[in-house]
Order: sequence, then C-alpha cells, then structure tokens
Amino acid sequence: MRSIVMVNDDLKAIEILKQSSIKYVTVELDDILSDWETTIISSYGITVWVNDRLDTDQNHARHVKNNGIGLVTFDDWGSGAALADLHFAPLVFSEQDKLQGKRVLTGIRYLVLNKEIETCKRQRYSLDSILITLGGSDTYGVTIQVVNLLKALNRGATVIVGPAFEHHVQLKQAMDERFHLKQEVPSLIREFVRHDLAITGGGVTPFEANASGLPCVVVANEPHEIEIGQYLERLGCSVFAGYYQDIDGSILGKNLNIKEMSNVGMATIGTDGAANIFREIIAL
Repeated sequence: MRSIVMVNDDLKAIEILKQSSIKYVTVELDDILSDWETTIISSYGITVWVNDRLDTDQNHARHVKNNGIGLVTFDDWGSGAALADLHFAPLVFSEQDKLQGKRVLTGIRYLVLNKEIETCKRQRYSLDSILITLGGSDTYGVTIQVVNLLKALNRGATVIVGPAFEHHVQLKQAMDERFHLKQEVPSLIREFVRHDLAITGGGVTPFEANASGLPCVVVANEPHEIEIGQYLERLGCSVFAGYYQDIDGSILGKNLNIKEMSNVGMATIGTDGAANIFREIIAL
C-alpha cells in the first residue's frame, strides 16, 4: 500500500525521512485556511488521511472530509476530531467520554509498538544495570535531574539522548565515571536488552520497554503523561515517580520487584497494535 508523510519544513525530520527512504512532502501544517489539503489529496490520489497531531483544527478536518475520503486521528483533543471516521486513543485512560469522532477506539490494543520488541524480549530477575532515556529532546532537562538523583544513591547508568537534546553542557557537568553517554542510537529497543531498569518519560517508550520485559520508572515530562505513568504502575510493570517538577527520588532507592514487573510487562502489553489499527483503517 502506497503512502506519503506530510511534515513541516524541519531539517532534522526531513533528514530522518530521507535516510529511511520514506516518501514525504513538506507543508505548512499550521495553515488552516488555504486548503492545501485538497491539493495534496488530488496530487497523490489520497484515499485515507491519518493525523497524529494532538489538536487538529476543524477547518483542517473539513478540508480533508470535503474530498470524500477517510479521516483517521490519534489521541486528538482538537475540534477537528469530531469529523474523524476513526479516532484511536490508546493512551487516553480517563475522560474517554470527552473524545470525539464517529468511531472512537481506546485501549492499548491499539498502541503502535515496534515489532522488533518480539526479538528482544528478556525476563529480568534483579537490578544490575540502569538505562536513562527521556525523549528525543528532553525539553526540560530531566535527564540531568535523574543523573543527580542516582549519584546521590551512588548508582550509575547508561544515558541515551536524542537528536534534539540541547542540554549537553549541563549533562556533561553532572555525569561522572559511573555514567556512560550514548547519542542517537540506531535502535532503542536493542539498547533495552542490555539493562534491567529504565527511567523514561511518559510517552510510548515505557510501553515498549515493558513489553520487552524491561521495568520502568516513569517521569511525566508533560501533564498528559501523568496518567500514563499511573496506568503503568497500576498494571504492575512500572512505577511512577511523578511530574518532572516534583520527582519522587526515593523511588530510585527502593527495592523494586524487578522479576515480577518484568513478567507482568511481557504478559500484559502486546505488540500487535499496528495490525489492529490497519484492519480498522482497511475496513473504511
């Protein structure tokens, strides 16, 4: 099935798409008036439009639907969600009744996880190695906070930072010989295999880690990530350390049941979300 990615004129994003040989077109995603959507739909013969933008505007959604094609959206709190044929919300665990769309599908069975996880699953039994990975940009420099918390406990870790990380000077000052820095790793999933606990943000990463058998300590970088951390803690495969402005560092010093958390993650979080979503889209 043919596809094309629409992206802002962001040099780093474009570089990644080119490296992966993914067909793309640059557009002004914030332009909700000119109806550039119709031009794209006509030029490329689009039959299904998929958004992953958090707050799609109603004007944008109307431009798409006026062309008589399917509109799909993910975790969308914008006014345009009401016009979507399918609204997948795998990471919304509260206020589900406020989600809009002709058909709303919730739950982690629709969470897209990398199938590479299936080749990297491993049962953990004890805590010997820690990984810190707090997003591609780590906007608020939470990595540095976590490094300092581990230093206070006389622990070290492998630290992974992404392509948009901008706190290198502060991080270098915080790290000592107990920490090992890696940048822009080709596969985060394969890095999981080497460790027994990951300290992550509250996005998709802890789900990927838990599914591979790697327990997590989750720190919410954004308010909407709080319920994700709380949800994974209820499942029993992660613990929630709070919002980044008020991290509960004592959790890092607790005697976590690594074996049980590892087992629960692999048993509870599946990797067939993309297939489940694909079936629903094809049914349109």
